[in-house]
Amino acid sequence: MIMSDAEKGRIIVIDDDEGIRKVLAAALEAEGYLVDAASNGKQAIEKSQTDFYNLALVDIRLPDMEGTRLLTAMKETTPEMRKIILTGYPELQNAMDAVNKGAHAYLVKPVDMDKLLRTVEDQLKKQKEMKEYGQERIAQFVETRFKELQTQEPDAQKDNTETN
Repeated sequence: MIMSDAEKGRIIVIDDDEGIRKVLAAALEAEGYLVDAASNGKQAIEKSQTDFYNLALVDIRLPDMEGTRLLTAMKETTPEMRKIILTGYPELQNAMDAVNKGAHAYLVKPVDMDKLLRTVEDQLKKQKEMKEYGQERIAQFVETRFKELQTQEPDAQKDNTETN
């Protein structure tokens, strides 16, 4: 799905607490983001297989799986999605596991909404920069390969005339 200029990004909020999902969704929508929600890991995986999300806010403790396990599963469905872990259980081991399994940021509940919005904006900016960098690299590859083929073409023609 292609984002319009008016659309800031598509975010999925994954938390088993309905109140938290609603508060986060309302805050993000007020900032212009399109927001979807899931109450467990299975539902989040299913949604990420059919819909595109720029970013996921993932509770570290879900009823059907650990948020860190969900990070790995979602990386398979949407490799470029930015992922932010939210936790009410701030432990060093949780943070290390989250980062090792693909989290791009780690925030502690209760979440400071200004910090959350800054983190979301920062992660989406990084995603955009990576996309632009990737497109630039592809363009450079194509240009280099084109030049390479152009220089090989006369040699290939010369080889054909020598064999005839």
